[in-house]
Amino acid sequence: MKNIINALYKNYTFIYKVLLFIATTFLIVYLFPKSGKFKYSFEKGKPWQSENLYAPFDFAIKKTNEELEFERKTISDNASIYFDVDVQIILEITSNYDSQFNIVFSDSLIVSNREELFSKGKEILFNMYSYGVLDKEYDFPEDKQIVILEDRKQIKITNFSNFISQNGIRLFLEDEIEEHDLSQYKPQYLSLFFDIIKPNVSVNKSITDNSLQEELDKISTVRGSIERETLIISKGEVVVGDKLIILKSLESEYKSQVWSESNYNWIIAAYTLLVALALLMLLLFLRKYRLEVFKNNTKVTFIFFNILLMVLLTTLVVNYNSSYIYIVPICILPLVLKAFFDARLGLFTHVITVLLLGFVVSNNYEYMFLQIIAGIVTILTVSELYKRANLFISVAQITLIYIVAYFAFFVIHEGSVDNLKWETFGLFILCGLATLFVQPLIYAYEKMFGLVSDVSLLELSDTNTKLLNELSNKAPGTFHHSLNVANLAEASANEIGANAMLVRVGALYHDIGKMKNPAYFTENQSTGINPHDELSSKESAAIIISHVIDGIEIAKKHNLPDRVIDFIRTHHGTSLVYYFYTQEKNLENSANIEDFRYPGPRPFSKETAILMMCDSVEAASKSLKEPTSTKIDAFVEGIINKQMESEQFLNANITFKEIESIKKVLKHKLTNIYHLRIEYPEE
Repeated sequence: MKNIINALYKNYTFIYKVLLFIATTFLIVYLFPKSGKFKYSFEKGKPWQSENLYAPFDFAIKKTNEELEFERKTISDNASIYFDVDVQIILEITSNYDSQFNIVFSDSLIVSNREELFSKGKEILFNMYSYGVLDKEYDFPEDKQIVILEDRKQIKITNFSNFISQNGIRLFLEDEIEEHDLSQYKPQYLSLFFDIIKPNVSVNKSITDNSLQEELDKISTVRGSIERETLIISKGEVVVGDKLIILKSLESEYKSQVWSESNYNWIIAAYTLLVALALLMLLLFLRKYRLEVFKNNTKVTFIFFNILLMVLLTTLVVNYNSSYIYIVPICILPLVLKAFFDARLGLFTHVITVLLLGFVVSNNYEYMFLQIIAGIVTILTVSELYKRANLFISVAQITLIYIVAYFAFFVIHEGSVDNLKWETFGLFILCGLATLFVQPLIYAYEKMFGLVSDVSLLELSDTNTKLLNELSNKAPGTFHHSLNVANLAEASANEIGANAMLVRVGALYHDIGKMKNPAYFTENQSTGINPHDELSSKESAAIIISHVIDGIEIAKKHNLPDRVIDFIRTHHGTSLVYYFYTQEKNLENSANIEDFRYPGPRPFSKETAILMMCDSVEAASKSLKEPTSTKIDAFVEGIINKQMESEQFLNANITFKEIESIKKVLKHKLTNIYHLRIEYPEE
């Protein structure tokens, strides 16, 4: 049992990566759409590239959206409107007419005429309510078919024009009075009718809507069927017309198939295999080209987390509305990874993620092409992310690439720009604006995962920070030395394409351990008194060597990032404190060389190697007497060659060519520092 626990402890990083790999794979597969996938790719107006396609099973030919919309509109236009008629109102109006007539037509009329006027008025009233008076104004066509209901039973079918609207009552009464030769009694009749007339017809919205819905539900979504083994399309045929509709119907049938228990497990296994293969390629890339990242479980977790996040966001948008797919800011992924790692890792991870997203989106080729191109542009254009202007310019370029590529794809598919979907361009602009969210996202990631971006490095490079202020007060000579080293290191890093911001920050903090005993370092000895005169060579060497360990402790106390602490740890590598070693050796031939050697480790990156060279050259340059260009050249060559001979750069991924470039930069900088002129031959 103890052996098993020891084995698990020794291999816990590997076990963690395996568990992370498995968990990420299954989470991504879980997010994938659970539907069939059409294995052929086709485009409208383009020749069919595959072999002759025969129907793999019986399926229906689905109507296009345009056809279905036309049928719905036709049914809606021709659908009947149902109106309720209130019989009680008619009885009430008839009763009111009888009583009001005698009041309106009283003394002024001849008694013999009154019965005739009464009957004619009642006839006008009957004509008015033969169909009914509407309760309000309706916007229906005159010839719209109307079904009249009484107690929810159909009693009559008519046209909408037969109803009398609120605004048409006066006109109807005037025409009826004229037609019945009652013009001389017009004021009396109008007064009578306006007192008693009430609307008695209103729309029954419930029955109308239900009736319309029943008719719409009868619409068939298919128009024919294709039997199994029927030739659908031959190789080389252009995909247009019915061929296009049939192919889309077949594709839709594949996508809508519900997975049966017999094939569900197989499809899940296939998805899992493909996702695992993609993630495995990423791990192999890290192991071969980014071993430092691969060994760090936090960094591997960070990369996998971002891939999973992009898949999750895309899946959510596709499930909500696939037309919004381009609003997901996929380019945040390479931006984030470039900020924390490097461009090559960012692009490789972006491509892997886009390949995985090809399983989620429908138009996968177009989508993958756009996203990969946008990712490449992101990597090529975004530099110095901590500068806000650079980010805005890069996002504008990314958005432009999206728009141009989408426009090209649309023209290829449609053959014209007549039906160009301008709203998609708006989605690209929104995507660009969402990409700007990368700045606060980077800050959040720094806090969550303990990583360091160039934005944080910019803050650390401020010489007014608390720690650098303390260094300048306690060890002003060391502070000045650090500034000089920072300038030399930054110029060298720019020359060979290393991370200039990182190496500058590392140079500013590499000697903070000297704050503990500043007087024991020559650059801080302003009084001319050397405390080492009171110590043995071994004790002096121990104090000098201890500034590395002290620096690491101070850096951790002030929460400096590990990337910066690496410079403190490696800036002397495993070199010797040569002065005190020689002094001890002259006194005792039996001096132990290990007592005078820095604990290391050696530099393991271009940036840490640059700092070692610049630190040694800058410190030693103070001992140059009457410097000339020739002396400086020999001086720089001697120091760096000695470091190479002692294999200090063996673990750093730096080439001889890059070292030679750094030598040239240091020679040029030192020549300028000492204000040397060209040495002309004497006459």
